Amino acid sequence: MSLLNNSFQPKEARWKAWDRSMVAKEKILRSNLVKLALLIPLLLIPGVAPAQESIKVGSKLFTESVILGKIISQRIEAEGYEAEFFEQLGGTRILWNALLEKEIDMYPEYTGTIIQEILGGADISTHKQLNTALSEYGLKATKPLGFNNTYAIGMLSSTAEELSISNISDLQDHENLSLGFSNEFIDRADGWRGLKEAYQLDHKDVTGLDHDLAYRGLEAKDIDLIDLYSTDAEINYYDIKVLDDDRGFFPRYEAVFLYRSELEELYPELIFALTQLEGKVSEPDMIAMNADVKLRGIPDELVASRFLDKTLGIKNEVKAESFWKRLLDTTAQHLYLVGFSLALAILIAVPLGIVAAKFTQTEGAILGTVGILQTIPSLALLVFMIPLLGIGAVPAMAALFLYSLLPVVRNTHAGIKGISPPVKESALALGLPPSVILRKIELPLALPTMLAGIKTAAVINVGTATLGALIGAGGYGQPILTGIRLDSVPLILEGAIPAAVLALLVQGVFDLAERLFVKHQ
Repeated sequence: MSLLNNSFQPKEARWKAWDRSMVAKEKILRSNLVKLALLIPLLLIPGVAPAQESIKVGSKLFTESVILGKIISQRIEAEGYEAEFFEQLGGTRILWNALLEKEIDMYPEYTGTIIQEILGGADISTHKQLNTALSEYGLKATKPLGFNNTYAIGMLSSTAEELSISNISDLQDHENLSLGFSNEFIDRADGWRGLKEAYQLDHKDVTGLDHDLAYRGLEAKDIDLIDLYSTDAEINYYDIKVLDDDRGFFPRYEAVFLYRSELEELYPELIFALTQLEGKVSEPDMIAMNADVKLRGIPDELVASRFLDKTLGIKNEVKAESFWKRLLDTTAQHLYLVGFSLALAILIAVPLGIVAAKFTQTEGAILGTVGILQTIPSLALLVFMIPLLGIGAVPAMAALFLYSLLPVVRNTHAGIKGISPPVKESALALGLPPSVILRKIELPLALPTMLAGIKTAAVINVGTATLGALIGAGGYGQPILTGIRLDSVPLILEGAIPAAVLALLVQGVFDLAERLFVKHQ
């Protein structure tokens, strides 16, 4: 009887009943798609999916930290554990926060950095006092590894001789010098911020740049003065005069391993492996290892393996990856970052664009919010994600997702708003419900504009995803960072060229889709 009654309902009533049914089905489908999208990273992202327990080791951007990270990773593997190495994660705060959030289990650090930068200049003079302070954070430090890698200030020996500069105090008489410091050094209390107060320096021409690139700037005489790590192999290579710290500003920076103290109960053999390296890395050893990597082009993992063999008699088989294997891996990682973030953005941004176009009271709030998100610097946004989502692919994809919203939302909104009013009026005159008008008329007409927005988001994502390597997400940014660190143009191109090619391919695919759509309109 109900079926009979339904078949003889007025046309408008049948339209509404069918429309309600379709809307309900669409809501269920959209809900399932969102659930599936959220489930995918749990299944695919290393470190998120259920897997064998591994020890996560981190390192900073510079070569020495990478070498030490690979030494301890190989030492851990020699004990039968699986080591997951997150290399070149960034500066001190990124590594420290990752350790506190249990995203990594340990990383190489320096006592001066811990005391001055992390603990705010606490009154600490012994290793016991240091560990007492660290215990409040659930952390511990090994005893010093055997060398002091202090900060220093340097300039070309020829320039120092010409200007009669031998110590930092002499810089007071040369305020016109151009200073090129690493960005972290500029902002640190034990860096330029404290140094200029201690020595009453008033230099105005101070530029922030990557530590490894500073040496090339010094060699080209684009800058006169840079910050150094005392174990840098480039000091002798570029014939740099290390200025005497005549007021004793810089503290000692003894290399140690910072680790989560709960590891002592969970993996006591692992702590033994860490303590085996205490006092075993001399300053000449570290300088030699830095030189092997930076100046002679020997892979980090091979240098680390040779050190363990020579020092502890531990032999590790090191297999060098081929260029094509590296390219395949980084391409897969990059496509994953871009593809997932873009797909999720489309699922969210298209409905937001529709709401902004249909409900004028929400238009300003939606467009304004996604516009503000786009103005946040990409590196800052990645760092903001670490306390929320940790390190790796997830925070990188979250940042890329947020950057994808604006072009998709704006173009969806513009495409629907740009439809001629007579078209909408004709549809209403035929008695079509709003949801049918949206699906059958407005969205098809707006699709070319929407595709243009999606294409813009995709191309932007391909480029921005390279920064994900700074928080352990991999992709084309990994060889770029390594190339900058090792001053290797081929490695930089290994990431830059595929990223450019991928961006062109993405643009070409969307251009083709747009032409096919327009052709069939």
